[in-house]
Amino acid sequence: MTADAQIYRASHMDAPVHSPVVIVGAGACGLTAALMLRHLGVDVVVLERDEYPSGSTALSSGFIPAASTRIQKSMGIQDSPELFAKDIQSKAKNKSDPELTMAYAKAIGPALDALEKNNGLVWAVLDQFLYPNHSVHRMHAVPEKTGDALMTRLRAAADSADVVVLTQARVNQIWLDNSNRVLGVGYTTPDNETSMLSCDALLLACNGFGGNTDLVQELLPEMAQALFAGHTGNDGSAILWGRQMGAGLADLGAYQGHGSWAIPHGVLVSWALMMEGAIQVNKKGERFHDETLGYSEAAVHVLTQPNAIAWNIFDDTLLAFAQDFPDFVQAQQAGAMKSANSIEELASIIQCDANHLKKTLNGVKPGADATTGRTFKRSLQGRLHAIKVTGALFHTQGGLAINAECRVLSQQGVAFANLWAAGGAARGVSGQAVWGYLSGNGLLSAVAGGYISAHTISHQLQYPK
Repeated sequence: MTADAQIYRASHMDAPVHSPVVIVGAGACGLTAALMLRHLGVDVVVLERDEYPSGSTALSSGFIPAASTRIQKSMGIQDSPELFAKDIQSKAKNKSDPELTMAYAKAIGPALDALEKNNGLVWAVLDQFLYPNHSVHRMHAVPEKTGDALMTRLRAAADSADVVVLTQARVNQIWLDNSNRVLGVGYTTPDNETSMLSCDALLLACNGFGGNTDLVQELLPEMAQALFAGHTGNDGSAILWGRQMGAGLADLGAYQGHGSWAIPHGVLVSWALMMEGAIQVNKKGERFHDETLGYSEAAVHVLTQPNAIAWNIFDDTLLAFAQDFPDFVQAQQAGAMKSANSIEELASIIQCDANHLKKTLNGVKPGADATTGRTFKRSLQGRLHAIKVTGALFHTQGGLAINAECRVLSQQGVAFANLWAAGGAARGVSGQAVWGYLSGNGLLSAVAGGYISAHTISHQLQYPK
């Protein structure tokens, strides 16, 4: 998928190969949709631009929030789609599309259960701590607790289900007739040859626009200078295609940032530390926000500090807790963590005034902090550790306007006849700005969107025959 892909108009399309469904993108969204379609008896071809399917999913933590799953119920966790939707809207200040929000909240549980039952994916619910703004423990992960492992399992499931995935296939043409019905796509292979593939339905499960500097400058100016920690395939193709075909766009100011990207190591540091009692200080040794409000908006807070730098500070108790998170272990192994036996030694690492840092640490005690409003359960004690971090842009949450069936809408709000979008290509459920991102919203949109798309496509194509 290239950002200069073109829209072509014709009354028909001459293509040597036809597939009932074509999916652009083999990330969590595309593979979930493909697996569901195969289970429903629908043939599908997935076109993936990279040599090896990974995308934004492989770079993520791999944690998926879901309500009323089989494993949740087996653990006695009381949850519901309605409570989940309420949490999403609360974080998004009621700016998330209500119909899409409820559709995703209802679909994600059945989606994970279906992947478990039909495709052998194994889920665990992370119940060691509560993610920011979630009412109950609903974050699901594969046993390895990484996005890369989630993709490995989805790829294995796709192989077992005989899903056709063509890699190194860059879609650079979308063909439509004059009534906006999709006829098919054109894609290039490594030898620069163009192949044509016609279809009855097209699902764009490709990407966001975080890797397109021009679109970030235009749509997310506050992050124009931020480090982009997402997948390079997020080049904004879906938005650029949408603009050419007259599709609506929505929630373009929403995105997932992260306030804990270790530098210069380029490794994510789990925000679970913050939720359990760690703090962030700037180069002056001072706290500057309530760290428990969310890792996404924390990116903006960190970027406004001197030199766009902060330090994560935690003690041995939290260090032991963090060992259960692969991203933290990776950061630790990369040498990102520095340890100190005294406040003075820690101040030397941060290069801040020891008295300022001591005053900050003295303020970390049970109760509410008067400056930021954060409530602490305990103080930081004994040996202390610090990791130097910056704020980063991970992925965007706005894109093609879709309805609750993930059908792409025109600028007038009319659904295209046979065009769907989900995941990074479409609007998410994070409202209109960075503060609307609830932990896990990205993979929620990908997996629930893939599940919904597959079922509505199958229904439209009247499968099984």
